[in-house]
Amino acid sequence: MDAATPRLPNIQNWYWTAPRIAVGLFVLAVASLLWLLHRQELEEQHTGLISDTLWVEQNLRFQLSRSQEQLQQLGQDFFNGDIADRRFDPRIKSLLLNNPGITHIIILDEGGKALRGGPGPIGEAIVGDVMRPGPSQLAYRLARSTGNPVFGANYSSGGEWLFDIIVPYFRNEKHLGSIVAAYSIKTLLADQVPWWFAQKYRLSVEDSDGVILGSKSNVVTREETLSHSIPFDPPGYGLVLVSTAYKAETSLPRNLLALAIVGLGGGVLASLWAQRRHLKRRLDAEQALSNEYAFRKAMEDSLFTGLRARDLQGKIIYVNPAFCRMTGFSATELIGLMPPMPYWAPEEHETMLAVHRKAMAGLAPSEGVEVRLQRKTGERFDALIYEAPLIDATGRQTGWMGSVLDITERKHAAELARQQQEKLQFTARLVTMGEMASTLAHELNQPLSAIASYTTGCLNRLDAGNLPREELREALGKLASQAQRAGRVIRRIYDFVRRSEPQRTSCDINEIVQDSIGLIEADARKRGMEIVSDLAGNLPRIQADTVMLEQILINLMRNGMEAMQAAHLGRRQLVVSTSLAENSLQVSVADYGSGISKEAIGHLFEPFYTTKPEGMGMGLNICRSIIEFHKGRMWVDANPEGGTIFRFTLPLEET
Repeated sequence: MDAATPRLPNIQNWYWTAPRIAVGLFVLAVASLLWLLHRQELEEQHTGLISDTLWVEQNLRFQLSRSQEQLQQLGQDFFNGDIADRRFDPRIKSLLLNNPGITHIIILDEGGKALRGGPGPIGEAIVGDVMRPGPSQLAYRLARSTGNPVFGANYSSGGEWLFDIIVPYFRNEKHLGSIVAAYSIKTLLADQVPWWFAQKYRLSVEDSDGVILGSKSNVVTREETLSHSIPFDPPGYGLVLVSTAYKAETSLPRNLLALAIVGLGGGVLASLWAQRRHLKRRLDAEQALSNEYAFRKAMEDSLFTGLRARDLQGKIIYVNPAFCRMTGFSATELIGLMPPMPYWAPEEHETMLAVHRKAMAGLAPSEGVEVRLQRKTGERFDALIYEAPLIDATGRQTGWMGSVLDITERKHAAELARQQQEKLQFTARLVTMGEMASTLAHELNQPLSAIASYTTGCLNRLDAGNLPREELREALGKLASQAQRAGRVIRRIYDFVRRSEPQRTSCDINEIVQDSIGLIEADARKRGMEIVSDLAGNLPRIQADTVMLEQILINLMRNGMEAMQAAHLGRRQLVVSTSLAENSLQVSVADYGSGISKEAIGHLFEPFYTTKPEGMGMGLNICRSIIEFHKGRMWVDANPEGGTIFRFTLPLEET
């Protein structure tokens, strides 16, 4: 112990000194990196300046070359007599328009005398048949002697620097004349230097003495840094193009970054003293996290709901034991897989791929989606999948978590219940027809009796030989009418009692009401009742099963007639109405009977509850089930005038 005690201070000093040195070296390295980046930025700016200047120089050279070719063509056309007097001025204007740098053009004869020019009077550039600027005279003599186009030196005119190009024209080695064009340096730069170049640089043309003859810049005032110059040839004569780059704005982010790095270094040094305490807290937090993870793992392992996590690309990253038991695959076999998955049934491949894509796009329905999957053994099962975003600790979505429920047994039970409900509905319709049998027999007896009477009458008249053709036609027409009437009654009965799967088709609610009234109207007359229809016009169509809705209406109308059995004859009226409600159609059946007590209203739609001595208590329950199958709502209200009003709504047909 005594030997080890003196070493502790040295170890502790090194423990604190090493991080300080490391932080200092880090700050120095970052400062060096920023300096190198600044130097690299300057070099890149200088390289870009040279490249952009060369591009502008080539653009100016191309423009001057193109102008020279057009001037040569003008001289050829003029001296060959191909340009009439009336076409000369438009030709000059067109050439000036396509070459904005040219201020004016003069055509000289073989002796140097001005023949034509434009725009403006010829005398502006010619004095006594002698070219005014000395440089232009030298260029004119050189062009005439060499036979080639020659650029003149720059000269000042009207406060603006110009230079000329003299293009001589020879035919059969004989000099016929020359074309003189004056270029404005300022106008040439303004037209040929693009805006992006002028935004970054100031371009100027200087002579050999450094005098600026013209410049262009889109920046009013800014500090200049780098510059680059190249000869401006043509026209030459010591002219140079000088491009000067503007100093970039101070990089506030870079300065803030440097300050942040320095501050970070100080913060690191200042925070070293707290590391020991934080380390202990971190160990405690890790222990608590381990306990929490073990708790959640045990909870997930005890679930019967399958959990399956996927990343944003659709790769499986986690499955719980319940999902493995459900599909028969182990976690090792599933984790890391991309679609198609081995638990997808082959016949459902396209459907599952569409479900997968919707889930990855975040479009999975909140109420879940039913799919058909397969176990490892090949057995198919039905599942209900709910998808939810998988969020990490920073609030960033990293994937999707799916909850998978095996609903095979539930669907089987629901299918059995549906079949029983259909059988019950079919039985109820048969019972209704049985109760209405005598009335329907009477309804059919009338047209059949009429047919028999018309037939007997026709036979007697035929035997007597005094039946005119027109009377026979009329009698046969009445026979056909009565036969159609009997056929309609039989068709309604057949459609009503036949057993079939529910078929939702586009239908008119008013037609359904009228057909239902036609079925029960004979029974109403027998009971001394009147059925009044109050149908709204122009109602939209709905998606519904016609027979099911007729069963509801007949049930409600028969209940209403039974409720009015003890009422006075003047009040035995049943009102069936239709109207347009919010996003739905509403149908009402109102009677003027004795009404229903508040206590009975609360149990009215329950199975096997009835207020009739001989009732089964299933009619209204079946009616409500049918309405809920159509995604509607059914309820009962008291009639303000006495009696009861049954109402139900049906959703409108989607367009």
